[in-house]
Amino acid sequence: MPSGTAPPRASVGRVSSQWRWDLSGPDGAPVPGQESPGFPTQSEAESWIGEQWPLLVEDGVDAVTLREGDTVVYGPMSLRPAE
Repeated sequence: MPSGTAPPRASVGRVSSQWRWDLSGPDGAPVPGQESPGFPTQSEAESWIGEQWPLLVEDGVDAVTLREGDTVVYGPMSLRPAE
């Protein structure tokens, strides 16, 4: 690399292509009729789940898994209160 040339910065400041939640029932399978919207950032995805989780539980969602594209970021995370 020539002197004074910075290396490429592949992911710094880059907005991910898509963040989404996998919505699972008690058996771990996807809940029919339930689908997460896509989000441009992890923060927006987490804000959405923070607002929507009570409604999702009412609709049969038991746990969620956060994905960035095809990569699991974390989860499954239960939406049920700890006993």
